[in-house]
Amino acid sequence: MKLEIRDLYVSINDKMILKGISLVVNPGEVHALMGPNGSGKSTLSYVIAGHPKYQVESGDILVDGKSILAISPAERAKLGLFLAFQQPIELQGVSLSKLLLTLAKVRNQKLSVVDFKKQLDVNLSLLGLDKSFVERDVNVGFSGGEKKRAEVLQLLTLKPQLAVLDEMDSGLDVDSLQLLSKAVNALRSPDFGILVITHYQRLLSYLKPDFVHVLTDGKLVASGNAELAVEVEKKGYQRLVAP
Repeated sequence: MKLEIRDLYVSINDKMILKGISLVVNPGEVHALMGPNGSGKSTLSYVIAGHPKYQVESGDILVDGKSILAISPAERAKLGLFLAFQQPIELQGVSLSKLLLTLAKVRNQKLSVVDFKKQLDVNLSLLGLDKSFVERDVNVGFSGGEKKRAEVLQLLTLKPQLAVLDEMDSGLDVDSLQLLSKAVNALRSPDFGILVITHYQRLLSYLKPDFVHVLTDGKLVASGNAELAVEVEKKGYQRLVAP
């Protein structure tokens, strides 16, 4: 799947957040988007997923050459887009196992429950989780680290063609970060693209992006290879973009 963002302007409550974003993520590529708080990183992830509270003023988002602006978040997900939320919501009364089975059936209607459980056991093991974890209601009473694990478990279940990971490293200790990064890396293939959003270089030392972009005040101000993330870590955002 090829994701293309063309000169995208986005507002919320009459305030312009994204100001002419252009970005292409080709199949098999890992792109990192860095930037300070309030720069528009999460806004971009929500707009890609189709969140209704954001208004696209101009520009376009295309998947394999076709605009997705007019289709629902559910239809975008069926195309193979996945968003791991920075702050996942709680779903009272819905067990994680039921959610995962529903997601798996959407991707593969012929999937048997037996095959689903076999793959679920593999994924739980990869994330260092007990089987009892998926019998809990989605994110209800979860710690920050457990919420991140639940998001990555959904990613492993769906096996999308393109994943947007919004601050996957937020609140994680080093061991958890290494574990979740290993799980994401296990999905990497020539057909799977990633757009990872983060403040810090430490996550990128595990995911090893092909391209790094810096977003400030709704604009892409710098792009480069993985060395750009190291430069951001050393200089900070203000010094990087200073004339």
